[in-house]
This record gives sequence, structure tokens and C-alpha cells, in this order.
Amino acid sequence: MARELAPAAPARPLRRDAELNRQRIIAAAHTVFGERGLEATLDDVAHHAGVGVGTVYRRFPSKEHLVEAMFVDQFETIREFAEEALRAEDPWEGFAGFTWRAAELHAGDRGLREVMLSNVFGQERVAEAKSRMVPLITELVERAQTAGVLRADFMPTDIPLLHQMLGSVIEFTHGIQPELWRRCLAMLLDGLRAEPGRATPLPHPPLDVEALDEAMCSFRLPRLR
Repeated sequence: MARELAPAAPARPLRRDAELNRQRIIAAAHTVFGERGLEATLDDVAHHAGVGVGTVYRRFPSKEHLVEAMFVDQFETIREFAEEALRAEDPWEGFAGFTWRAAELHAGDRGLREVMLSNVFGQERVAEAKSRMVPLITELVERAQTAGVLRADFMPTDIPLLHQMLGSVIEFTHGIQPELWRRCLAMLLDGLRAEPGRATPLPHPPLDVEALDEAMCSFRLPRLR
């Protein structure tokens, strides 16, 4: 169940040093959450930002507040990708182009992947930003299906699952071949065409046996209880 944030006090302009600290904290959070995901703590963010943890808590009373400040802008970027894709003359290129651009954002930011695919951090602004994307993405899918280029049984709710699959590839291979997800997405998109034709050239070579073995050795399994 999504946790609700306490109503924010009326915003007052921050002193210059306070605003610089705020910007430093958000920049550090992008790095820390981008690399480690949302398991990272505000203490981790404070250490990376070079400020005391009390400074972080004065600006952001909880991790939820900081996550919201970080990711709402990125959700807006994805929404803009969808709007641009709807203006594409070719419905397939619009759908596929949007999928590629969203995947590129996800690939570079583990925290964003986790926020996009979870309602744990579902505060008002995050939930609102997500809700603004849904009609646009639905329209992208329906437009491509009406044009006969996207398989008719594909649903907008399949898109988060597609990104979940890519996220698994990213986690598995990020230390070996961090761009391998591009190969997988190209294959997935070929499989989504209504009438598959000539295979799309894959944009990345496969793992060889040694690299696959290295990925398997370095992959971190969930802790068993």
C-alpha cells in the first residue's frame, strides 16, 4: 500500500548555501540510487554529497521525499518521449522509438527502474506523473495496432513487463557487457511486429561462453532466509 507524505509547508526561498546543498544532495542521490537502487540510504547519499546526514534530513525528511524530488522530472521526460512518438509519421517507428528511448533511461539508472516498476514509492506527485503517461502510452499501442504493425494481442500493461525483462538483463550483465540489453530489446521488438519479416540487425554481439560464465559467477542472488 502506498505511503502518503505529510502535507508540505508553504515553500520559502532557500538561502544560496541551502539551495547549493539541496542541489548537491539531489546530484549525489542520482548517482547513489542510480548505481545501487533504492536500497541505498540517506546516510549513503549524505556521504556521497559530502554533507552531514542532518543536512539531508533538513531538506528531505525521508527517503520518499528525496525520491519524489529526483524522479518526477524523469517521468516528465518519458511522457515527453511518448508525445514525440505520437507525432511520428510511422506508427511502428513511434512505438519502437519510444520503447528504445525509455529503455535507455532505465538502463542507466537502477533507481529509476525500481520506481517505475513499483508502487512502494507512490506519493502524490510520483503517482500523478505516472498517471499522465498511461493515456499516451495506450494511444501509442493502439495507433500501432490500428496501422497493422503491432501484434493485436499486445497490451499497454505488457510494457512494464518488457522493461522488467530488460532490467533483469541489465542487472545480470552490467559488469560484463552493459550494453547487451540493446541486443535483447531488438529481438523483443521483432517479436512484437504484427507480421514479422526480415530480422532486424542486432545492435550488439552476444555473450561468448566465457563472458556468460563470468556473469553467472558475479551475479548476486537474493539473500536466502
